[in-house]
This record gives sequence, C-alpha cells and structure tokens, in this order.
Amino acid sequence: MDRRQFIKSGAVGATALATGLPVWAQDYPDRPIKLLQGFAPGGNADTTARLIGSEISKYLGQPVIVEAQTGAGGTLAAGAVARSKPDGYTLLLATGGHAVAAALYDNLAYKTVAGFDMVSTITYFPFLVVTSAGSKLQNFRDVLVAAKSNKEAITYGTAGIGSTHHLAGELLAKMAGINMLHVPYRGDTASMTALLSNDVSIIIVPATAVISNIKGGKLRALATTGPQRWKALPEVQTVAEQGVAGYDVRSWTGLMAPAGTARPIIDRLNSELRKALLVPALKSRLEDLVGDVQTSTPEEMKAMVSSEVARWTQVVAEAKIPKQ
Repeated sequence: MDRRQFIKSGAVGATALATGLPVWAQDYPDRPIKLLQGFAPGGNADTTARLIGSEISKYLGQPVIVEAQTGAGGTLAAGAVARSKPDGYTLLLATGGHAVAAALYDNLAYKTVAGFDMVSTITYFPFLVVTSAGSKLQNFRDVLVAAKSNKEAITYGTAGIGSTHHLAGELLAKMAGINMLHVPYRGDTASMTALLSNDVSIIIVPATAVISNIKGGKLRALATTGPQRWKALPEVQTVAEQGVAGYDVRSWTGLMAPAGTARPIIDRLNSELRKALLVPALKSRLEDLVGDVQTSTPEEMKAMVSSEVARWTQVVAEAKIPKQ
C-alpha cells in the first residue's frame, strides 16, 4: 500500500468509526436498486412502487428500478426477493396480499415474516366496491338486495385468487349472509376492463385503478371497505353504514428486504424512505391515489405483518376458503 492509499484508508476508517457504520455501509448504494412488486401495471402496488422509487432514488443517489413479477397474489415477487442476496439491492414493495398469502397458500417457497427484514410501512388504504355507471346498482344496499333475491345475481371481480381483494369479498359475503361469485383477473386494470365490459356486476379494488373513471363518470363507487369514509370520496358510504355492521378491511403497502440484510442498510433505507414521504408533493399524490401515508420502524412493521397473518388465517378458516 503506498502512502496515498494508506492515508485514504485511514480517512475512511475514521469516518466509519465516527458514524458507527461499517466501511461498506458508507458506500451503500453504489449501483441501481431493483424494487419488485407482484401485481399488474397501473394498480395500487405498481403506482406506489413507481412513486416511491422515483422519490427515494433522489435521497439514495442511485436509480430505483421498479420491476413487476406478477401472479399468484404477489407471491412470485415475494419469493424472488426472499431468494435474493441480502445486500440491499433487491427490495419488495409488499402489500396486504403478502399476509393474505400466508393464510391462503399451503406451500409458499418462503417464510412470510422470517424470510424478510422489514423496512417501513408506507400507506394504509381501504378498497372500493365499484360498478359501472350504467348499472342498476346505485349503492351497496342494492347489492345486498340483489344477492339475497338471487344467488347468482352478483359476480365480483378482483386482482386475482389470493389477493386481499379476494378475501375482502369472501369476508363480505360471509358477514352479509349473501352469495357472490368470485371472478379473478390478472390485476386491477384487467378487473376494471371487465367491469366496463359488463362481464361482472362489481369489482373490489383499490382507488388507484378506478378513481379517474369514477370522477369521469364511467364508474360508480358503491361503498368503501374501511371503518370511515375515504376522504377523497367523502360522499361514498362505508360497507358498515350500508348494512354490514363491523365490516372493516384495509390493506397496506410497505418496503421489505431479504432476511439477513445488514441493519445499517435497513436503517438507511428506513431513514431515506421517511424523508421521501415527507415531501409534500409525494405525500399528497399518495394520499389522493392510494391512502393514508404512515411510516414505521422495522420492528413495528414486523409486528403489524405478523398480526395481519394471524387475522387472515382466522378469516380463511372461518369462511372455509379452500387452500390454494
């Protein structure tokens, strides 16, 4: 080692000691980061991933490349991330479907909680129950009446078997005492297209995929699935307000890394994500399209995901939904 290299290594070492971080963590990231999400383009997960990726890249100093690995309720993307090298360069934009999959699938190729290191939650959001503008269904009470008078009257589309949308529909049918035929599609955009073509009666969907068509008059929102009305559509009543007392289904998005990712990297990602979500333009955009922005510590996110797994496992068992 020559004198110049010796001085440089000493300076780097001193910096590492001063910050409490390993030398390699000082350089993270030094190349683009891949952010995987498991649902079709244009949906909630894709929109959130792209908004977050674009903003957080400014703080990390490297591009964040969003990649969709669709199918099986988001489990293909989750599996790909779980198998990735835990170096902070392959991340998962997880949704509530991550916990639902643990309840619905018998043989996942990864561990839903232990297979990942959590970074932070991003948003919490309700779903919308939506129909076409020309439908005779004016509100969710009309859905209940139609379903009770004819067991085959209501078909509902979702982003796929095993999605949170799907279990939200199964739980809704159980709590309301009605029958609805589930029709799965490959993503929210596909289910919306089916609704516009009158192939299904209603869809259960995050607002991201349908809000422009609702405001444009092509679709009609019948209900929101959360405990309170969604502030972007305050005129739309909740499911609970329209006859299904106690019904409350909200989903979430969050950032995860493969298990074994070094804590300094997790902390860096958590810190930069929090900074990004404080940017007014990004926060406003997410709240208009997705839901309430709410960050967390890695430990808080881990506890939340564990709780969600337990909740949906109980729903699947009580509703007697066949394992996939």
